[in-house]
Amino acid sequence: MPATNVQQQLDRRQAIVRLLDEHEIGRQLELVALLRAEGYPATQSSVSRDLRNLGAAKFGNRYRLPERAGGDAAEPLSVIGQFVRDIRTAGPNLLVITTAIGAAQRVALTLDRVGWPEIVGTLSGDDTIFIATAGVSRQRRVRSRLRQHLSEASR
Repeated sequence: MPATNVQQQLDRRQAIVRLLDEHEIGRQLELVALLRAEGYPATQSSVSRDLRNLGAAKFGNRYRLPERAGGDAAEPLSVIGQFVRDIRTAGPNLLVITTAIGAAQRVALTLDRVGWPEIVGTLSGDDTIFIATAGVSRQRRVRSRLRQHLSEASR
């Protein structure tokens, strides 16, 4: 019985995880070629969706998965600093972060995984993140912590 589209997608994503671990892949087309060589149906657009779904992002000259981006909370924050362009308040419990185009989901995922108790949740688009906090004091704390980590990263 042939595999369903959903099963093919799951199998392809498992292969992507393995390939990103085994190879330094800097372009989506490289990943497409590796997948096709192993018999997985893949296009640049399907690989792009898979990478986004897996939370993979380009760090330096290669794609990496979130778990491989850094070992502790401080390290990923230092890595994402290169993508953050601006941090602004928007009311008493909302921060708005502007990032490089295409980086907002990766930055938001990192912030979610850091687990700061002041952050209620994040919502990201392509280059903008909304961070909800439980009040103005927690908003200030998150903003201060972010600025501190980002300034340490730029040193």
